[in-house]
Amino acid sequence: MCSIVTDRFVSCIERLKERNEIKSVRQFSLNVEYHPQNLNDIMKGKRDVTIELIKNAAEIYKINPQYIFTGIGNMFLDEDIVQQSSSSAAHTSLEKIVYVPTAAHAGYTDQYNDPVFMADLVSFSLPDYRFQHGTYRCFDIVGDSMEPSLYAGDKVVCSFVDNNNFYSSVRNNLVYVIVLDGSIVVKRVKNKVKESGIIELLSDNNYYQPYEIPVNEIKEIWHVEVKISPYLPSPNNIRHAFHEEMDGMKRTIDQQSKSIMLLNQTVEKLLKQNRAIY
Repeated sequence: MCSIVTDRFVSCIERLKERNEIKSVRQFSLNVEYHPQNLNDIMKGKRDVTIELIKNAAEIYKINPQYIFTGIGNMFLDEDIVQQSSSSAAHTSLEKIVYVPTAAHAGYTDQYNDPVFMADLVSFSLPDYRFQHGTYRCFDIVGDSMEPSLYAGDKVVCSFVDNNNFYSSVRNNLVYVIVLDGSIVVKRVKNKVKESGIIELLSDNNYYQPYEIPVNEIKEIWHVEVKISPYLPSPNNIRHAFHEEMDGMKRTIDQQSKSIMLLNQTVEKLLKQNRAIY
């Protein structure tokens, strides 16, 4: 065993003593099931640490084997976890998706560059790695113009498209959020910037006619990456529940009809008895 590995192992034990996780080298040796005298020899540089001892120390005291063998990383695995968690938390706080709800659409078209306005909007994160880098917005879907692709109540998470590069960045037949003066629309597009300086906006719902927007009227363009939809039960489950409800109503009506028939029969018997008496 290389002596530098032993030196690193000894440093870890000394650190455990500094952190008051062990009171003595003997306590450490007993916990890792290693002979105390042999461990004393390791501490004095008379013996090299063994693979089995490193394995037991890693399991019980979370000593980092990578540090022991290569010198890379922290001495202890729990320190690596804390460091990664802190780094991840800091990174996540920087890469938030800003949510622009329907109520804020009008304000956003005028104040999308205002840091005070943007700071008041709700932000969130998604676990997908691609959303950890870049600039993203989330918008509400309003109306039925993009059905059946998008429905009112859906939300779309979008990536930012460089304003100076609409010609090459905006691709035909993809869906984008277009921020205009006073309005925000979600449409499929045809890029006609090179030919005529316009972008044609198309709805997936054929009831709505395409129309064109000059590029110089567009404030922002966001490419739709993901949609977030409310959960809906499957149509089969809806039909099943409907049929069950109808069957229940039919049974109730049948029972009531039988009760009415029995009541009529009882009334007729009473009437006949009354007539016989009189």
